[in-house]
Amino acid sequence: MPLTRRKFAKRSALTGASVALAGSVGVLATAPGAIGEEAPDTAPDGTADEGAFGYGPLLPDPDGILALPAGFSYRIITRTGVTKLESGESTPSNHDGTGTFAGRRGTTLLVNNHELKGPRADWPHPVPLTEGLVYDPAAAGGCTVVEVAQDGTPVGEWVGIAGTSTNCAGGTTPWGTWLTCEENEDKAGEHGMTKDHGHVFEVDPHDVRAGRDPKPLKALGRYAHEAVVVDPGRGHLFLTEDASEPNGLLYRWTPPHGFAHGRGQLRTLADDAGVLAAAKCFDSGGRYVDDLSRATKPGTVYGVDWIEVPDRDARTASVRKQFAAGEITRARKLEGMWWADGGVYVVSSYAREESPVRHDGQVWFYDPRRRTLTLKVRFGVNPDPGKDGALDGPDNISVSPYGGLIIAEDGEGIQHLFGATEDGRTYPVARNELNIGTADEPEFSEFTGPVFSPDGRTLFANIQEPGIMLAITGPWKRIRRQK
Repeated sequence: MPLTRRKFAKRSALTGASVALAGSVGVLATAPGAIGEEAPDTAPDGTADEGAFGYGPLLPDPDGILALPAGFSYRIITRTGVTKLESGESTPSNHDGTGTFAGRRGTTLLVNNHELKGPRADWPHPVPLTEGLVYDPAAAGGCTVVEVAQDGTPVGEWVGIAGTSTNCAGGTTPWGTWLTCEENEDKAGEHGMTKDHGHVFEVDPHDVRAGRDPKPLKALGRYAHEAVVVDPGRGHLFLTEDASEPNGLLYRWTPPHGFAHGRGQLRTLADDAGVLAAAKCFDSGGRYVDDLSRATKPGTVYGVDWIEVPDRDARTASVRKQFAAGEITRARKLEGMWWADGGVYVVSSYAREESPVRHDGQVWFYDPRRRTLTLKVRFGVNPDPGKDGALDGPDNISVSPYGGLIIAEDGEGIQHLFGATEDGRTYPVARNELNIGTADEPEFSEFTGPVFSPDGRTLFANIQEPGIMLAITGPWKRIRRQK
């Protein structure tokens, strides 16, 4: 039954501020740069005070790769052009979303996306076309599977899927597989492609044979996919779309009656199985919200209805273009997602002139039980992206076993990994020091795929360009809540 605007307005009137402020002092509500409360630990210039909270200041790396707090260290697991696959080819480039899984005898298995768009000839190090694991032989992207020993030693790397395009984020499943998402809408015949793209594929890190003859999960729609999470109780899949002109959508896929999730089961579904729907939001007064950038105060709560997608395969028009004005709610740069706390954390990385209101990042929380979407943080537009300490452009996120979130920064200027606690404070974890620009015009690639090992001892993360997977270890601890 849909949560109607009238029902949501009535509920809000009855419960008052308790609804309007639900979750407003949760994981990210007072991050530096957020509109709302001032962060409790700030330096005189308004930036995060690295020495006052978290693990302390980030120390420069003599090797020019990764600045970390005292006591922490990193190890390079894969590096494009340096490390090799078991088949002998170079590790593919452009590392992106990553999932971790417990392997045999204490090892960790990681599925690593490679965000490579367009023809293979455009990339020096595409994902190799491993026999039986290729969807479209013209496409450069895909996933590799990386095995790391318990002591952090890299064991091996092999192809999980090849011949896909622009594998950006994705998500792990409760049954131990990885859903890799194509942030692309090319059809067969466009940009050299021989098959349609814009799909989700399942990769099993434990069994390469399960990935033979890759099959797109067409029931989940064809559009510029970013990330996906699974509601382990209800079986819904939530998906983000990173697109513009017009801005993208937040989706929910409802499985058909009687369907049971499990390894390989999504491949058995008909192309039109279940219901794919897009979010439509409205405020506590029942007013329709056209774009999530309208929310400027952490703690803002919207009710959500789900509107069925007319043509999920987008044969004549992109899915996001199939809705008329007033039918759905849009958002720019819908990026990372993570299931935790009984719901879905969702990132809108930034908004500019293509959105009603500009910002440098939002993190939302969707509560499927209440069918509400709550703004946890809003970063104002960063006036000086080149200044260390300022944060903008949240992208990939994951939940830390030590509490709160780990967020990958994909903004302008300096790039960080940073943590955010349950009471809203933030702290730096790492800074990218690999300058891929020049001394006069430095450029630092985004961080991607932050995720802890199953035992919680190691934080894995990527520097997207040229493509480096890093394992970060140190004196991890639960950051205490503010008294």
